[in-house]
Amino acid sequence: MDLHTCSKGYKKYSVKSVTLLCAVWSNAVMKYLSDIEIIDSINRGNVSDYSLLVNRYKDRAFSLLRRLLKNEMDAEEALQDSFLKAFNSLKSFRHDAAFSTWFYKIVYNTGLTVISSKRRKIELEMSSIDDEFDLASHDNEVYSTADNSRQYILKMVDKLPVRGALVVILFYMDGMSLSEISQVMGTSLVNTKVLLHRSRNALKDLLLKHNYQEEML
Repeated sequence: MDLHTCSKGYKKYSVKSVTLLCAVWSNAVMKYLSDIEIIDSINRGNVSDYSLLVNRYKDRAFSLLRRLLKNEMDAEEALQDSFLKAFNSLKSFRHDAAFSTWFYKIVYNTGLTVISSKRRKIELEMSSIDDEFDLASHDNEVYSTADNSRQYILKMVDKLPVRGALVVILFYMDGMSLSEISQVMGTSLVNTKVLLHRSRNALKDLLLKHNYQEEML
């Protein structure tokens, strides 16, 4: 809603007060809009509304990048780059797809670009299924430093191979479907299911060991 439309209901107030009231009202309403509605508003010229998408996805995206890159500074730079790429590509976003899937694919690919530029070695295909899933060697250290069961789980997820950690985060914490995750990670649906299964099993025994089964992912 623009200032002119909003101000009709506040004629007895000063212009400054009306501007403030309308800004507060508009921000409160915009927070409850869907991603598609926010994107439509941005494409109509309300560029500042992009901050709503940034605030909505920045924490999860940073978490994904930090796990992928193992470096907070690299993750922060990649996050900014991801949001810039997404903004510049909003016009080409297809409304029949979920923005979260589309955006996380940009984030994931940006992270891989950083890895490639630093010449780190990472398998992009599902040879990562053969990665070592033995978490037991980290158990004592993580358990002794975790303040609660949730913190323990998150720290153990970080000990999983990169792709294992990402599929767990996207599936359980971001609520994405296996089909969406396979699109984000560029893997087949079958391999995505296998990776999630192996990651769950690696965590399951340790959760049972510490009576954290109620926190089972």
